[in-house]
Amino acid sequence: MRTLQGPGLFLAQFAGDLAPFNSLPAIAAWAASLGFRGVQIPTWDKRLFDLARAAESQTYCDEIRGVLAEHGLAVTELSTHLQGQLMAVHPAYNALFDGFAATGVRGDDVARCAWAAEQLQLAARASSRFGLKAHATFSGALAWPYLYPWPQRPPGLVDEAFAELARRWRPVLDAFDAAGVDVCYELHPGEDLFDGATFERFLDAVGQHPRANILYDPSHFLLQQLDYLQFIDIYHDRIRAFHVKDAEFRPNGRQGVYGGFADWVDRAGRFRSLGDGQIDFGGIFSKLARHGYPGWAVLEWECCLKHPEDGAREGAAFIQRHIIRVAERAFDDFADAGVDRTTLRGLLGICG
Repeated sequence: MRTLQGPGLFLAQFAGDLAPFNSLPAIAAWAASLGFRGVQIPTWDKRLFDLARAAESQTYCDEIRGVLAEHGLAVTELSTHLQGQLMAVHPAYNALFDGFAATGVRGDDVARCAWAAEQLQLAARASSRFGLKAHATFSGALAWPYLYPWPQRPPGLVDEAFAELARRWRPVLDAFDAAGVDVCYELHPGEDLFDGATFERFLDAVGQHPRANILYDPSHFLLQQLDYLQFIDIYHDRIRAFHVKDAEFRPNGRQGVYGGFADWVDRAGRFRSLGDGQIDFGGIFSKLARHGYPGWAVLEWECCLKHPEDGAREGAAFIQRHIIRVAERAFDDFADAGVDRTTLRGLLGICG
C-alpha cells in the first residue's frame, strides 16, 4: 500500500489574463495559499509555461521548479490535453478543434497532426527533465461520431480507426518510453479512449505498450453509468494519474445519459465541485491506497454552478481529508503470538 500525494491542482481551468492567474509565480502563490502542494501544468498556455524551452533547457526546468518550491509546490504532471486531442480529429470536428493548433498548421489536418506529435515528443523530454513519471493527455478520436451503431457500422470501421490511432501514437509512446515517462490518457467522452473497453482495444492495437496508461477521472465514468470503483480493481496496474472531479447523474422522464442536447446546467449528468456531486470518493481513495497508486490526487475543477475560486478552496481541503495515510503495521499486531514454524504446523495438525 502507499499514501497518495496531494492535494494537487490542474491549472488549466484557472489560468487567465488577470492576476493572480496570468503568470506561474502568481498562480503558484495563490494555489499554495489554498493548501495545494502540487500543480499540473497545461503546456499549451504560454502565460504559464514554455514547452519547447522546457524540452531543451534543464536550466529553465530548474527555474520553474524553483518558482514552485518557493511556495512549497511541486510539478505533479505536465498536460498536453489539447495537443493530444489533435493527434486524431474526425472531419466533423475540424473547425471546432483547429484553434487548439499553432497558427501555421490550422486548416491542414496532416500538418496539424504532425505538429501535435511533435508537441508530445517535446513533452516527453520536458517531463524527463522535471523527473516526472507520468504525463496527462487525450487520445484524440476518429471513431467517436460512430459511437451509436445507427446507421449500421460497416464491418471493420472501428478496427481501422483504432489501427490508425495506434499507428499515430506508437512513435510518441516510444519517445515517452525512452524518457521513462508514462502516457496517461484521460478516458473521456469525445475521445476514442473513453472507457475500459476502448482502452483495452487501444492497448491491443499498440501491442500492450508499457507506457500506454490511464488518467483516472471518475466523473466521466459516472456520467456513462460505468462502475468507477470496479474500474480501479480491473485497471489499477495502468492507473498512473488521477483527476479528482465530482459529478452527478439525475435522469428523468425527458433525458438520460445523452443529455437531450441540453447545456451543462440543464443536463441529467453534469460536473460538480468536489463534495457537491454523487461520487464515492471515500471508496475511490481507499481502493487507490489499497492498490498502491503511485501518483498525485489532482483537482480538476469543472462545475456548472459554483465559482471556480470557491471550488478550488473547498477542493484542496476535500482532497486533504480523503488522502489516507496508510498504516505501517497491521491493526492487530498487538495480538501477535510470535509462534515459530513448528508451532504453526502443530496448529494445523501436521505431524513430523
